[in-house]
Amino acid sequence: MFEGLRTVVYPVGNLTKAKAWYSAALGQEPYFDEPFYVGFNVGGYELGLVPDAPVAGQAGPIAYWGVPDAAAAFARLIELGAHPHEDVHDVGGGILLGTVQDPFANLLGVIQNPHFALPQ
Repeated sequence: MFEGLRTVVYPVGNLTKAKAWYSAALGQEPYFDEPFYVGFNVGGYELGLVPDAPVAGQAGPIAYWGVPDAAAAFARLIELGAHPHEDVHDVGGGILLGTVQDPFANLLGVIQNPHFALPQ
C-alpha cells in the first residue's frame, strides 16, 4: 500500500553544479551528500540528485513542489537560471501551478494549492 510521496529523484549531468543550484533554489544545503547521490529534505519529502543517469528532459511525470506563492517561486527559479516551461496559471479552484526546466534539463513544478494540507 502506498503511504505517500517520499522522494523525487532528478538525474543530472554535473552533480557539483546541480548541488549548488538546488542549494540556492531551496535555500538550504543537502542533508546527504555523496558522489553517488545528493539528498535535500524539503518539507519532509526528499529531492534527490543522481549523476550519470539518463536526463529526464521534458518527457515523463512532473513533480510539483508545494509553495506558499507560486508566482514568486516561479520567478525566483527563473532568476536562478531555470527556463520557463509553463507559466503559472490557475487550473481551477484557485490552484496555481507552473513548471520550469532546471539547468540540467529536468522539469520542476511548483504548486500553490489552498485545498491541500499535510496531515498533522
